[in-house]
Amino acid sequence: MDNKTLIARRVALELQDGDLVNLGIGLPTLVAHHLPPGREVWFQSENGFIGLVAPPDDGSWDPAITNAGAQPAGIRPGGAFFDSATSFGIIRGGHVDVTVLGALQVDEAGNIANYMIPGKMVPGMGGAMDLLSGAQRVIVAMEHTVKGAPKILRACDLPLTAVNAVDLIVTEMGVIEVGPEGLTLVEINPAYSLEEVRAATQAPLRLAGEPRVMAGLETADRP
Repeated sequence: MDNKTLIARRVALELQDGDLVNLGIGLPTLVAHHLPPGREVWFQSENGFIGLVAPPDDGSWDPAITNAGAQPAGIRPGGAFFDSATSFGIIRGGHVDVTVLGALQVDEAGNIANYMIPGKMVPGMGGAMDLLSGAQRVIVAMEHTVKGAPKILRACDLPLTAVNAVDLIVTEMGVIEVGPEGLTLVEINPAYSLEEVRAATQAPLRLAGEPRVMAGLETADRP
């Protein structure tokens, strides 16, 4: 199993029946494909949809229905279409239960940087700032390192998207809760030792007892 699939499968277990969920572009979009059987979740997209599902397998998708990353999508029975003003009213009004976003960096205070690297072309922040401040719960889904360098830091050094916004971090190495006392490793992928996880994490990791094995997942292939 590749790391992105592992992360998406673990994040999907966090979503509960009846949740209204927004998935960021990239890795977070995979979460929709890994919901536990029978789990009823409604996916919202900031470009004006509630009830997004995968496009039809026969390729007969409607080009007017896409997710926020412009990928083809379908709409489930009972879904809704609306303008961007209404969509952001839903987000800013606190009606999104969970948002799942990728990140360039996250730090021990729950700060997140996920939209630009200075000196490089910036495609835009999109709805990330609104989602980070408006969603009831924020989950970061990302690989633990980039080219061997930690992405979970004592303090972000890239421009911040939001401050003290992140509640949970899920990587291929484990699951980390963000709280007032910092970062707590609550689940670990048994493919890695605790020492390896700590070595790949710049910020200190607390333990609240022995970390559990990552829920519902097979051991990932090592990178």
